[in-house]
Amino acid sequence: MEIKSVYFIGAGGIGMSALERYFLSRGLPVGGYDRTPTELTQRLCAEGACIHFEDNPDAIAPAFRNADSTLVVYTPAIPADNRELAWFRAGGFEIQKRAQVLGTLTRQMKGLCVAGTHGKTTTSSMAAHLLHESAAGCNAFLGGIVKNYGSNCLLSPASPYVVIEADEFDRSFHHLRPYATVVTSADADHLDIYGTEAAYLESFAHYTSLVQPGGALVVHRGLRFEQRAAESVRRYDYSRDEGDFHAENIRMGGGRIVFDLVSPFGNIADVELGVPVSINIDNGIAAMALAQIAGLGSDEIRAAMKSFGGVDRRFDFQLNTPEAVLLSDYAHHPEEIRQSLRSVREVFAGRRLTAVFQPHLYSRTRDFYREFADALSLADEVWLLPVYPARELPIEGVDSAMIAREMAANVPVCLVEMEDLAGLVEEKETDVVMLLGAGDVESRACELADVLRRKKGLRA
Repeated sequence: MEIKSVYFIGAGGIGMSALERYFLSRGLPVGGYDRTPTELTQRLCAEGACIHFEDNPDAIAPAFRNADSTLVVYTPAIPADNRELAWFRAGGFEIQKRAQVLGTLTRQMKGLCVAGTHGKTTTSSMAAHLLHESAAGCNAFLGGIVKNYGSNCLLSPASPYVVIEADEFDRSFHHLRPYATVVTSADADHLDIYGTEAAYLESFAHYTSLVQPGGALVVHRGLRFEQRAAESVRRYDYSRDEGDFHAENIRMGGGRIVFDLVSPFGNIADVELGVPVSINIDNGIAAMALAQIAGLGSDEIRAAMKSFGGVDRRFDFQLNTPEAVLLSDYAHHPEEIRQSLRSVREVFAGRRLTAVFQPHLYSRTRDFYREFADALSLADEVWLLPVYPARELPIEGVDSAMIAREMAANVPVCLVEMEDLAGLVEEKETDVVMLLGAGDVESRACELADVLRRKKGLRA
């Protein structure tokens, strides 16, 4: 089929939007449906996409109604009863998951992919920035907005490389054929899809078998799945303190983190993190491993690591003063939350930390409420918002109170509605406030920062 137009169902998804920008850059008509307008869909429309917000086949524009020339791309998060998807299926259209399209790109270019329960967005974004700032260049399809570019999509027609965030949800990463891949973590998640931890780990084992012959596999030390890469694939491990790739001579202080990278491709001295939180030492090591595999030199890597501005909603500071701090982070898995809180503890040692957590998905809350409570107990105080349902319907008896009941006895916890957050910030004495979750809690960050400024008498 000669593709003359592309239609996206779930067009407002962060991963979908990168593909929309790719096809727009190729001059193709791009359209789609999403349930709710957002700042991202507004940007996409301004860039030329034709997106509407009613699940109605009659609303599909004429440019996308020809089955012989329209590719339909959908996200697995779309409900099975979506009317537009049913219309396209009945019409015999070519329909692919987002991951299938990304898989095609890894066959056309050298795919540098980052998989893992957590850390993959920051690591893949760092790797993309390193390549983009080098002579190699890259294309990139990322799961977050990189602050250096205000986008989750980088395009370089001359570059042979494509950086892809490899998503394990719905086994999507099994469509990829990486030239080189990092696996950052494999803590059980998406049990509504996988059922058991063993099945989840098996999906990562299969993923490692998909690395192209002659490619490279870089796995964080201590992960509990079988590595099935072909014999010709180069295998490496990494961690903060040990492994083929690791850090030495770590220096923290004055708002800076600097370390030396130890690597089989050549050590790099005095690497400074552009986003100085301790978890980014691990993420940076993994990103630099991919960069070295792609042939980047030490000076290119060192300069780009320092200039990396971070990713929206990943340690995203809205306010950072001696009087008050407010930051948001996308962490929505217990281990992510644990690492995020530990990193903030290191950066703001001795200061009182309030965690505001919005659980994401009823099924994840049901499966991990004890682990959430244990991780959140690293904070000095916890405010729990109602569960953000995303693609799910409520599950009877599952709510944020399940987490509250399991919290450590010495950590004050309260249940709070979203509309009451600003009042609570105004009322309570806070120092460092961290918003956690993959739902819409981040949408309140600017408002809460303004409340803290007024309360502390700080300038805007």
